[in-house]
Amino acid sequence: MSEAAAGEVRLHESWRTPLREEFASPYMASLRSFLLGEKGKGKRIFPKGGEWFAALDLTPLDKVRVVILGQDPYHGLGQAHGLCFSVRHGTQVPPSLVNIYKELESDLGLKPARHGFLEHWAKQGVLLLNSVLTVEMGRAASHRERGWERFTDAVIRLVAARPDPVVFMLWGSYAQKKAAFVRSVEQGGHHLVLKAPHPSPLSAHNGFFGCRHFSKANEFLVSRGLEPIDWTLPDA
Repeated sequence: MSEAAAGEVRLHESWRTPLREEFASPYMASLRSFLLGEKGKGKRIFPKGGEWFAALDLTPLDKVRVVILGQDPYHGLGQAHGLCFSVRHGTQVPPSLVNIYKELESDLGLKPARHGFLEHWAKQGVLLLNSVLTVEMGRAASHRERGWERFTDAVIRLVAARPDPVVFMLWGSYAQKKAAFVRSVEQGGHHLVLKAPHPSPLSAHNGFFGCRHFSKANEFLVSRGLEPIDWTLPDA
């Protein structure tokens, strides 16, 4: 995928320059050919092209304070819009996000939002990054191992290389493996790495509930002289 192709979508300049080599690489060219081919076959791809890099556009590199990693975009109609775990207003809140809201209420006393639109978090410096940035409608994981994972690895490495401390919330074995190279405070680094099971209904009761990642993240940020995240979500 060329840098020119990246220019067709919204992408904050703070990411565009350091990711230039990724956009110019053969694997991204191959990924772009795949996506164009799928569209040419009449397949519906989510999210829409202008939102593939929404997480990077809404959260500039130098503003990242928290990273939450997901796997693939939602594959249902009207769900995915470029932020992991998030859905647009008017869309039913997915089960994993319902559980995230439950943990927020238990941890910080915040009543669950009546929607699943997480842009308010992204604009504060919470990078809501999926490992794979596109999916075919109705076919979960259909765009895995096409190149997106290599691209998002590069994104995570850029964040991990920043001198400012960042909180990494790694929910589930997939996220924990993907960001295994991030050096935590315990490892002599300067980032806080928080690990818990995935908030999916299949695993949330195995340790996601009660992990208190949201309060722990804010306590760490404040201890480093940074503003805490306002985890509340406005109705509109």
